[in-house]
Amino acid sequence: MIPLSFSGFSRRLSGDSMGKKGEVMQSIQSKQDLCLWLSQFSHPDLIADWAMSPSVVTITPNQQVTIQLPFAANTLINELSDWIAKQQASGAIAPVTFDIQVKPQALETRVSAAVKGVKNIIAVTSGKGGVGKSTTAVNLALAIAKSGGKVGLLDADIYGPSVPIMLGKTKAKPVVRDNKWMQPIEAHGIATHSIGYLVDEADAAIWRGPMASKALAQLLNETEWPDLDYLVIDMPPGTGDIQLTLAQQIPVTGAVIVTTPQDLALADARKGAAMFAKVDVPVIGLVENMSYHICRHCGEKEHIFGVGGAQTLAAEFGLSLLAQIPLHIDMREDIDAGVPTVVARPNSEHTERYLALAQRVCASLFWQGKAKPESIQIQWVN
Repeated sequence: MIPLSFSGFSRRLSGDSMGKKGEVMQSIQSKQDLCLWLSQFSHPDLIADWAMSPSVVTITPNQQVTIQLPFAANTLINELSDWIAKQQASGAIAPVTFDIQVKPQALETRVSAAVKGVKNIIAVTSGKGGVGKSTTAVNLALAIAKSGGKVGLLDADIYGPSVPIMLGKTKAKPVVRDNKWMQPIEAHGIATHSIGYLVDEADAAIWRGPMASKALAQLLNETEWPDLDYLVIDMPPGTGDIQLTLAQQIPVTGAVIVTTPQDLALADARKGAAMFAKVDVPVIGLVENMSYHICRHCGEKEHIFGVGGAQTLAAEFGLSLLAQIPLHIDMREDIDAGVPTVVARPNSEHTERYLALAQRVCASLFWQGKAKPESIQIQWVN
């Protein structure tokens, strides 16, 4: 191992290295000192001493510092970069080169069987239909991609696949390689697959449970996914046998439960949280969709479905309320046009909400989980 010198992180005592009260800049003599200094940067999506986590900070012999955030977080990269720049400008640390990257890590799951090429699987589910689960799943997947992750989206809603419509890919048909491997359909920068690409929606709706489970297993395991940091699965609504079977067989890293403020939706979401607890799948948190209505003309907010229900449910199960997504006609028009809001309105407040949701989901997934050991490449030498 090449010994690293940390002399580049300190300056001689001089006027420009003194604070307003004559305080000497922080001395950094080791990697641990540097990690502790970096951990002073706090953010809701980071834990205390975040920089001390393995593989987050590395230092090259030429004094370049590489920070690899272990989850999709482009917005966080910008904030951390600004913080470091301000610290360097104030003389708190020498102008060392920092390279900040996103490198999502694979996390362990209860189900040992892995999906080839996929690091993490996020199941988006709901206790009942009609709460905007699929809209949330689609925009979440696109937002994670904008946050720096390599993302796939699997439409597992066998009985009513809607992802092809939402992505504007109703005419798409996957190519099959070697009579087995289905090639995912690219849509807005993410890899996607759906039973809707293969059969008519009317045919899918009459499938029995065992047939639907088998079809989903084929979609998941016989799709030639590219290397993905995250595969978002739009699960069938409800908490019946098929949902329970899927949760037991798919190596889900974490689940996101979508609900609305209505009492009926909350009652079903409560069943969903209990189901995932039963099969030992971590629930990342709740998304309250249609949290309130925003008038297109005046911007007034109106809580047409009630207030506070998701907060109460989150507190009951000790879960995070990840986001409160409003009901707005623009978002409905975007999804109907096959261009979801995250793509159609990249600079809108709606997209900002989905980007914040994406970063929080990926961050919570990592901090709650346990990283898999990175595979070691062994090369045989003759």
